[in-house]
Amino acid sequence: MTFIKKALTTSIALATASAMATTAQANMSDSEVRIGYLADMSGTYRDLAGPGGLTAMEMAIEDFGGTVNGAPIMVLSADDRNSADVGANTVRGWIDQDNVDMVGGLVASSVTIAVTNVIEENDGLALVSGSAASSITNEHCTPNHIHWVYDTYPLAHGTAKAVVEQGGDTWFMLTADYAFGHSLEADVTKVVEENGGEIVGGVRHPFPTNDFSSYILQAQSSGADIIGLANAGSDTVNAITTASQFGVTQSGQQLAGLLIFLNDVHAMGLQATQNLLLTTGWYWDMDEQSREWAERYYERMERMPTMVQAGVYSSTMHYLKAIEEAGTDDPETVRAQMAEMPIEDFFARNGRIREDGRMVHDMYLAQVKTPEESTGEWDLYEILSTIPAEEAFRPLSESNCDLVQN
Repeated sequence: MTFIKKALTTSIALATASAMATTAQANMSDSEVRIGYLADMSGTYRDLAGPGGLTAMEMAIEDFGGTVNGAPIMVLSADDRNSADVGANTVRGWIDQDNVDMVGGLVASSVTIAVTNVIEENDGLALVSGSAASSITNEHCTPNHIHWVYDTYPLAHGTAKAVVEQGGDTWFMLTADYAFGHSLEADVTKVVEENGGEIVGGVRHPFPTNDFSSYILQAQSSGADIIGLANAGSDTVNAITTASQFGVTQSGQQLAGLLIFLNDVHAMGLQATQNLLLTTGWYWDMDEQSREWAERYYERMERMPTMVQAGVYSSTMHYLKAIEEAGTDDPETVRAQMAEMPIEDFFARNGRIREDGRMVHDMYLAQVKTPEESTGEWDLYEILSTIPAEEAFRPLSESNCDLVQN
């Protein structure tokens, strides 16, 4: 009798668990979660996001267990070729034909703005990890995307403020001629002028650009103390390399790389980049938690991850946790759940999602080490100070986002 009772109890428990799993899976569209990874996979921004970002996303899915609420997780990926049209058309196809639930990655700001418009029109969800334009959660905010890693506001307030405080009073801006560059130039100008400095000139270059000779000559002839590089990826590398060839720093001017990635410093070497100040959202050697994840990533990619690649993992993991908690992959419900949950992982410290879609977290002012200070191939930064989450990003009181109740 006891055996029969135990067997019956076990049978009921298994049936209940099975029913709960079936119900949970029924709340998942198409009985699976479909994620699209969109980024520059072959061009200017390949190394800072690219295939490495896709690997980071796949690591998050594997670490989560490969399923959520009984539904398998599927990933599609595409190269946006840094084209807003290509990006928008790709995502439109993913939504119409593949029923993609969330789009991650997203690097060039012009692509991101075009894609998030498509996402909003179709009531989807996007997690932006690679783009820098602060307008993405300001005038271009939507209720359908979250901006994860960094933007031009903390880059300007971290790096530009530190440089001016060290005596860099006059600036010449070398700017990538698209949304990201314009946004960074505007934020840097505001910070420089608020701290008593002056923008004495500037020039905008096409994106991307291989030959920086004429732009560097203009910057040299301006006589500015600081040449601010409001660009990123291979554009920044090419600009710094050209400046070195033209003897810019030897003649007394200083370069301020306003968006420098780990892969840029590694590519150029410490001899060319030593003592460069920069602001970053994450560094692989910050602490034990960061090192543990970075070393697992290194085993796959044979290079240390950038802050963007770490952010792709973090945002994907938070998204999957929100689906699990909410019991559905409905975009509106999941976004609300993500905003309810604090973010405290190997990537983000003191992280939370604001009403404008900005994920705020601690940022860091770093300095590139000298060759003598470095103890290994990827030992490149010294973290000088922490910029607290509430100070790092644009305050909501200054926001033009329609979602913000001022």
